[in-house]
Amino acid sequence: MARVFVTLKKGVLDPQGNATKKALHTLGYEGVDEVRVGKYIELTLTAVSLAEAEEKVSKMAEKVLSNPVIENFRYELEERIG
Repeated sequence: MARVFVTLKKGVLDPQGNATKKALHTLGYEGVDEVRVGKYIELTLTAVSLAEAEEKVSKMAEKVLSNPVIENFRYELEERIG
């Protein structure tokens, strides 16, 4: 299983994050200075090795799951046998 986290690069405006921050303040949640909203994606995939899984996930994240112009991504892999 791969968990992919996609976030906006620093300096990219985040209207959804700003709206969430305003909503939190409106509801009385003070002390929230910044909110950045991103995506969380889980993938279940088959690979013969950890290296192959990393290569597959990295390419998918770079080419499909994120927009490399405005977003960063990172991923975690969890090996499941059987």
